[in-house]
Amino acid sequence: MTTTADGPELTAEDRKLVTLARATRARTRAAEGAAVRDADGRTYAAATVDLPSLQVSALGVCVAMAVASGATGLEAAVVLTEADGVADTDLAALRDLAGAGVVVHRGDPRGAVVETVAS
Repeated sequence: MTTTADGPELTAEDRKLVTLARATRARTRAAEGAAVRDADGRTYAAATVDLPSLQVSALGVCVAMAVASGATGLEAAVVLTEADGVADTDLAALRDLAGAGVVVHRGDPRGAVVETVAS
């Protein structure tokens, strides 16, 4: 992966995750949007759940959807957020499912990726 003046250069598959996360966040007007790609190439997109009785991050919902669908691993994730980083609990959930080393792109709410880390 290379970095350009505008941030990390993404693969076509990772750009798709950005598009899915951005559309989901916009549609729901949630604090965060996220998308993941599992080891079989399936994608899952979600927004933050913030109900009085249930709070789950967008990435947490994506991981739960992947697990519920039978995914055995993840290749990449995108989180669009105003936060300065990806929450430790979200990175831990990724590691629980996929082990260390999942590529995680963090972007702003408009979809501009500002950081790429590994879980």
